[in-house]
Amino acid sequence: MTVTLWQRARPLHAFGEIWCQELTDLRQLAGLRARLRTSMTGSPVVERPERDHWSERLVLIADELTSNALRHGGAPVAAVLGRRGDDWLIAVRDAAASVAPTPAQGRDPGLGGFGLYLVADLSSSHGWYVEPGTKTAWAVVDGSS
Repeated sequence: MTVTLWQRARPLHAFGEIWCQELTDLRQLAGLRARLRTSMTGSPVVERPERDHWSERLVLIADELTSNALRHGGAPVAAVLGRRGDDWLIAVRDAAASVAPTPAQGRDPGLGGFGLYLVADLSSSHGWYVEPGTKTAWAVVDGSS
């Protein structure tokens, strides 16, 4: 039995965009993580780990999706933060419209490539879709949990 972990789908609900950030290099990920934390908790660093664990899930998801886009996608790469009530959306767009997000299979875990499994485990929903010339991978985290 084959299970499709990453299905082609858009988020189920519309999210209000908080900001969009273009990235061109992996070195920009630290700034993206700090911006996410500040947007969600008011601080660029983890101040209350017992309370802010939900936001760190979204930070880790954003890091995985954005690093994949920068490594395997194509420029331009953009990360979008959105919110709908307690739900937070991270959507990462790249120019590799013909390359679907594909979790690693049959590979030694020491070789990496398992970030998409992590994203699936940490999010309440996730997927990807294509628009002319772009692919967007997205995930949602519930901020109330």
